[in-house]
Amino acid sequence: MRLILGSFSGALAGFAALAVAELVSAWVRPQAGPVIAVGGAAIDRTPAGVKDWAIRNFGTSDKLVLQLGILAVLALFALALGLVALRYRRTGAAGVLVFGIVGAAAAISRPDSTGFADALPSAAGAVVAAVVLFLLVGHLTPPSSKPSPSSGEEGDSAVRAAGWDRRGFVIAATAAAAASAGAGALGRALAGSRGQDAIASRGNVALPAPASPAPAVPKGAQLRIAGISAFTTPNSDFYRVDTALVVPTVNATAWQLRIHGKGVTRPVTLSFQDLLQRELIERDITLTCVSNEVGGPYVGNARWIGVRLADLLAECGVKPPSRGGTADQLVARSVDGMTIGSPVDDVMDGRDALLAVGMNGQPLPFAHGFPVRMLVPGLYGYVSACKWIKDIELTTFDAYDAYWVKRDWARQAPIKTQSRIDTPKPFARPQAGTVMVGGVAWAQHRGIDKVEIRIDDGPWQETRLAAEDSRDTWRQWSFPWQAGKGGHTLTVRATDRTGAVQTQKRARTIPDGASGWHSVVVTVE
Repeated sequence: MRLILGSFSGALAGFAALAVAELVSAWVRPQAGPVIAVGGAAIDRTPAGVKDWAIRNFGTSDKLVLQLGILAVLALFALALGLVALRYRRTGAAGVLVFGIVGAAAAISRPDSTGFADALPSAAGAVVAAVVLFLLVGHLTPPSSKPSPSSGEEGDSAVRAAGWDRRGFVIAATAAAAASAGAGALGRALAGSRGQDAIASRGNVALPAPASPAPAVPKGAQLRIAGISAFTTPNSDFYRVDTALVVPTVNATAWQLRIHGKGVTRPVTLSFQDLLQRELIERDITLTCVSNEVGGPYVGNARWIGVRLADLLAECGVKPPSRGGTADQLVARSVDGMTIGSPVDDVMDGRDALLAVGMNGQPLPFAHGFPVRMLVPGLYGYVSACKWIKDIELTTFDAYDAYWVKRDWARQAPIKTQSRIDTPKPFARPQAGTVMVGGVAWAQHRGIDKVEIRIDDGPWQETRLAAEDSRDTWRQWSFPWQAGKGGHTLTVRATDRTGAVQTQKRARTIPDGASGWHSVVVTVE
């Protein structure tokens, strides 16, 4: 029984640590909490291949899996310390402080760290947990063999007979559990109230009418085929791939963007209202994540509204290298410390590179970068699509490597020509006869000129292309297949407007995006 209660004491101490840390992090900032800080540090130090594996296998749940894994490790650590404390009471309590040291070090090491204040949640949680474990185990430790003054009460003799203070342990454990639960609840309430200002600031945003509205989506851009991706991806369905374990909730009224660096003759700091008062443009743009496998889901199309980034840079005196500029890299920094490097030539070559404030007619969702995010058509997100942006620095590729480049991804990454079969799904069992095959193809900023399909080892056959919105959006395609019974393999490939045919050569997502043809296997009945 003492072993079980010792483990329970460790677990309760761990619960107290997390609850107190949550309370203190609500005062400091949520990202300073130990689970978030350790998780962020783990992401930073995880090899690119492992991250890619996690995204591929867990999708948008990869962050939840990581946090659950951290909690499981902490739980095992706490249980073990409870057992150690039964024999070595001070050593067990001191071991809890390791929890605080790791959490504090992780919090301070984060790129968005605000300094030593970020160490407070982990430190406070560890100190409280050490005290809780020390006191609880004290009630489980047999009394000294040295005779003690007789009180004449039956309770004392019962305690000595049992070898531990049952009543004292129950009272102490109940008090610790109640206090910890209260601290955790208060922390969540405080964190929620802090986020309310940001939520209110988003609710108060009224997007101005764009000076340059997007053309209406052409009739025929959305094919009426069951199972094919919607031409415009709803905000709720748009993919999210980033390293933020807690989605930043940024107050738009306090947000500022600084533009500075090499070749910037007129540095500027802009508020959110400054951006809204500028000339806004609206465009349909398809985004693609470099972690998207062949046939994968991390691609989506939305209608964005924002400020032309090239215009802002020009007003700051920036010139692209092709016109004599000294900076060839634009480094965008996020409020969570992420850095993303984009080629200045691409940003300023006339394409609709944006500081976006709206998505599909609404202010940006928090998960997609509210209040402002960056996007550049034709470039994978890790070199263009900085969410929660707060700083733009002009520099050179030789002088600075952004976050993902330090982790073995390519410095420059134009999106590769790709196509995908949406319907029928892999291993589907359609009926013999006419089966509508359909999907999407994309080659942002080049456009799709042709999509072909191959049935088994037969010849390539041209599909019917949907109407094109713009060369910066994906394009739907369809093919009426006269399906005979049996097993079949359907393969698709696209040709972009430059005449380049999608390569058959398979490549991993690392270092600059996956390549290859997408195939599905079906059985016709």
